[in-house]
Amino acid sequence: MVRRGFILAASPMTSNIRFLNPDAIPKPGGYTHVVEVTGPGRIVYIAGQLGFGRDGKVGDFRAQAVQAFENLKAALASVGATFDHVVKLNNYLVDIRKNLPVYREVRDKYVNTASPPASTTIGIPALAREDALYEVEAVVMLPR
Repeated sequence: MVRRGFILAASPMTSNIRFLNPDAIPKPGGYTHVVEVTGPGRIVYIAGQLGFGRDGKVGDFRAQAVQAFENLKAALASVGATFDHVVKLNNYLVDIRKNLPVYREVRDKYVNTASPPASTTIGIPALAREDALYEVEAVVMLPR
């Protein structure tokens, strides 16, 4: 649907969330420029999730990205949410030039690619854990 210079998409899970990409801004790949949330609801902030499982084992960047999204999935489930409720992702990648394509491939297996959340992805020299290569945090909007 197009309205007043915006491309709109409704979230399949919640009618109080709109995903917009204004025509004046180049269309992004894999994320949405503006996510609007209206009406009653619950906002949930999920702390950064690293790519480590309960056993503490670590793998390469792909394995860490998958595990981080699985950890995020578990955090979402703990409040009754799914990736359809995520309105904002913040991503931190070590060696972004090398790892960005892998991150995007993994991300697209979890988020709704038709209405992806707003997103910021930053390349950093290191994370808090020495062997960590990726971290993701999320903001979630749930119905009341």
